[in-house]
Amino acid sequence: MAAILGLGHRPQFVQPGDRLHQATSSPRFRARPNSSEPRESEHHMPDIDWDALRSVALEAMTHAYVPYSHFPVGVAAIVDDGRVISGCNVENASYGLTLCAECALVSSLHMTGGGRLVAFTCVDGKGGALMPCGRCRQLLYEHSAEGMLLETVSGIRTIDEVLPDAFGPRTLEAYAE
Repeated sequence: MAAILGLGHRPQFVQPGDRLHQATSSPRFRARPNSSEPRESEHHMPDIDWDALRSVALEAMTHAYVPYSHFPVGVAAIVDDGRVISGCNVENASYGLTLCAECALVSSLHMTGGGRLVAFTCVDGKGGALMPCGRCRQLLYEHSAEGMLLETVSGIRTIDEVLPDAFGPRTLEAYAE
Protein backbone atom coordinates (compact mmCIF):
# COMPACT_ATOMS: atom_id res chain seq x y z
CA MET A 1 0.00 0.00 0.00
CA ALA A 2 1.24 3.47 -0.80
CA ALA A 3 1.11 6.11 1.85
CA ILE A 4 1.63 9.12 -0.34
CA LEU A 5 -1.35 10.90 1.20
CA GLY A 6 0.05 10.49 4.70
CA LEU A 7 -2.65 8.11 5.85
CA GLY A 8 -0.38 5.64 7.58
CA HIS A 9 3.07 4.07 7.35
CA ARG A 10 5.44 5.16 4.60
CA PRO A 11 6.78 2.25 2.58
CA GLN A 12 10.20 2.23 0.97
CA PHE A 13 8.82 1.78 -2.54
CA VAL A 14 5.68 3.17 -4.14
CA GLN A 15 4.63 1.73 -7.46
CA PRO A 16 2.14 3.02 -10.03
CA GLY A 17 -1.20 1.34 -9.40
CA ASP A 18 -0.66 1.15 -5.64
CA ARG A 19 -3.60 2.37 -3.59
CA LEU A 20 -3.63 4.49 -0.49
CA HIS A 21 -5.04 3.11 2.76
CA GLN A 22 -8.34 4.79 1.93
CA ALA A 23 -9.80 6.77 -0.92
CA THR A 24 -9.67 10.53 -0.72
CA SER A 25 -13.38 10.86 -0.21
CA SER A 26 -13.29 14.15 1.63
CA PRO A 27 -15.62 16.82 0.27
CA ARG A 28 -12.53 18.80 -0.75
CA PHE A 29 -11.78 16.25 -3.45
CA ARG A 30 -15.23 15.22 -4.54
CA ALA A 31 -15.54 14.47 -8.22
CA ARG A 32 -17.63 16.93 -10.17
CA PRO A 33 -17.88 18.01 -13.75
CA ASN A 34 -15.15 20.56 -14.38
CA SER A 35 -16.51 23.92 -15.30
CA SER A 36 -15.60 27.50 -15.84
CA GLU A 37 -17.31 28.30 -12.54
CA PRO A 38 -14.89 29.56 -9.92
CA ARG A 39 -13.65 27.09 -7.35
CA GLU A 40 -12.60 27.92 -3.83
CA SER A 41 -9.54 30.14 -3.84
CA GLU A 42 -8.33 28.97 -0.44
CA HIS A 43 -7.30 25.34 -0.40
CA HIS A 44 -6.79 22.83 2.35
CA MET A 45 -3.37 21.23 2.05
CA PRO A 46 -3.78 17.48 2.60
CA ASP A 47 -0.78 15.60 3.92
CA ILE A 48 0.62 14.46 0.58
CA ASP A 49 4.05 12.87 0.54
CA TRP A 50 5.36 14.85 -2.43
CA ASP A 51 8.76 13.09 -2.23
CA ALA A 52 7.12 9.68 -2.70
CA LEU A 53 4.93 10.98 -5.52
CA ARG A 54 7.98 12.55 -7.16
CA SER A 55 9.83 9.21 -6.92
CA VAL A 56 7.05 7.59 -8.97
CA ALA A 57 7.40 10.39 -11.54
CA LEU A 58 11.17 9.88 -11.63
CA GLU A 59 10.70 6.17 -12.29
CA ALA A 60 8.24 6.95 -15.09
CA MET A 61 10.73 9.43 -16.57
CA THR A 62 13.25 6.61 -17.05
CA HIS A 63 10.89 5.11 -19.64
CA ALA A 64 10.66 8.29 -21.74
CA TYR A 65 11.41 7.98 -25.47
CA VAL A 66 13.31 11.17 -26.31
CA PRO A 67 15.78 10.55 -29.17
CA TYR A 68 15.37 14.11 -30.54
CA SER A 69 15.18 16.56 -27.63
CA HIS A 70 16.93 14.34 -25.06
CA PHE A 71 14.55 15.96 -22.53
CA PRO A 72 12.82 13.16 -20.59
CA VAL A 73 9.74 14.01 -18.55
CA GLY A 74 7.93 11.88 -15.98
CA VAL A 75 4.66 12.58 -14.21
CA ALA A 76 2.72 10.98 -11.37
CA ALA A 77 -0.64 11.66 -9.78
CA ILE A 78 -2.95 10.46 -7.05
CA VAL A 79 -6.50 9.58 -8.13
CA ASP A 80 -9.52 10.27 -5.92
CA ASP A 81 -9.88 6.54 -5.18
CA GLY A 82 -6.27 6.33 -3.95
CA ARG A 83 -4.55 4.91 -7.03
CA VAL A 84 -1.14 6.24 -8.02
CA ILE A 85 -0.68 6.60 -11.79
CA SER A 86 2.23 7.80 -13.92
CA GLY A 87 3.33 8.59 -17.44
CA CYS A 88 6.29 9.70 -19.57
CA ASN A 89 6.80 11.65 -22.77
CA VAL A 90 7.13 9.87 -26.13
CA GLU A 91 8.69 11.80 -29.01
CA ASN A 92 8.16 11.34 -32.72
CA ALA A 93 10.28 12.39 -35.70
CA SER A 94 7.24 14.39 -36.79
CA TYR A 95 7.48 16.67 -33.76
CA GLY A 96 3.80 17.60 -33.73
CA LEU A 97 2.96 13.96 -32.96
CA THR A 98 5.04 13.92 -29.77
CA LEU A 99 3.03 12.96 -26.69
CA CYS A 100 3.59 14.85 -23.47
CA ALA A 101 3.86 12.79 -20.29
CA GLU A 102 0.50 14.18 -19.12
CA CYS A 103 -1.18 12.52 -22.13
CA ALA A 104 0.20 9.17 -21.01
CA LEU A 105 -0.98 9.88 -17.46
CA VAL A 106 -4.56 10.60 -18.55
CA SER A 107 -4.52 7.46 -20.70
CA SER A 108 -3.36 5.49 -17.66
CA LEU A 109 -6.14 7.10 -15.62
CA HIS A 110 -8.78 5.75 -17.97
CA MET A 111 -7.05 2.40 -18.55
CA THR A 112 -7.07 1.73 -14.80
CA GLY A 113 -10.63 2.70 -13.96
CA GLY A 114 -11.11 6.45 -14.45
CA GLY A 115 -11.66 8.88 -11.61
CA ARG A 116 -10.43 12.37 -10.84
CA LEU A 117 -6.87 13.54 -10.21
CA VAL A 118 -6.20 14.84 -6.69
CA ALA A 119 -2.45 15.61 -6.69
CA PHE A 120 0.07 15.85 -9.54
CA THR A 121 3.80 16.30 -10.05
CA CYS A 122 5.96 16.63 -13.16
CA VAL A 123 9.76 16.19 -13.26
CA ASP A 124 12.56 16.66 -15.77
CA GLY A 125 15.55 14.38 -16.36
CA LYS A 126 17.39 15.86 -13.39
CA GLY A 127 14.43 15.43 -11.05
CA GLY A 128 13.49 19.10 -10.99
CA ALA A 129 9.87 20.20 -10.90
CA LEU A 130 8.36 21.30 -14.22
CA MET A 131 5.26 23.35 -14.90
CA PRO A 132 3.01 21.54 -17.39
CA CYS A 133 2.62 23.35 -20.71
CA GLY A 134 -0.66 25.14 -21.38
CA ARG A 135 -2.09 22.25 -23.41
CA CYS A 136 -1.35 19.83 -20.59
CA ARG A 137 -2.81 22.14 -17.95
CA GLN A 138 -6.04 22.07 -19.94
CA LEU A 139 -5.83 18.26 -20.16
CA LEU A 140 -5.26 17.97 -16.40
CA TYR A 141 -8.13 20.38 -15.68
CA GLU A 142 -10.56 18.19 -17.62
CA HIS A 143 -9.67 15.24 -15.37
CA SER A 144 -9.10 17.00 -12.03
CA ALA A 145 -10.96 16.71 -8.77
CA GLU A 146 -12.05 19.99 -7.26
CA GLY A 147 -9.00 21.59 -5.68
CA MET A 148 -6.43 19.33 -7.40
CA LEU A 149 -2.94 20.21 -6.21
CA LEU A 150 0.12 20.49 -8.47
CA GLU A 151 3.73 20.58 -7.40
CA THR A 152 5.24 23.41 -9.48
CA VAL A 153 8.53 25.29 -9.71
CA SER A 154 6.95 27.96 -7.49
CA GLY A 155 5.46 25.60 -4.91
CA ILE A 156 2.18 23.75 -4.45
CA ARG A 157 -0.64 25.32 -6.48
CA THR A 158 -4.22 24.39 -7.31
CA ILE A 159 -5.28 23.64 -10.87
CA ASP A 160 -7.29 26.89 -10.83
CA GLU A 161 -4.18 28.87 -9.94
CA VAL A 162 -2.21 27.47 -12.87
CA LEU A 163 -5.16 27.63 -15.31
CA PRO A 164 -7.42 30.52 -14.26
CA ASP A 165 -10.74 31.01 -16.06
CA ALA A 166 -10.38 27.59 -17.66
CA PHE A 167 -12.42 26.42 -20.61
CA GLY A 168 -14.36 23.28 -19.67
CA PRO A 169 -17.43 21.15 -20.32
CA ARG A 170 -19.74 23.75 -18.77
CA THR A 171 -18.48 26.31 -21.27
CA LEU A 172 -19.71 24.07 -24.10
CA GLU A 173 -22.99 23.39 -22.30
CA ALA A 174 -23.64 27.11 -21.88
CA TYR A 175 -22.92 27.71 -25.58
CA ALA A 176 -25.35 24.98 -26.64
CA GLU A 177 -28.21 26.54 -24.65
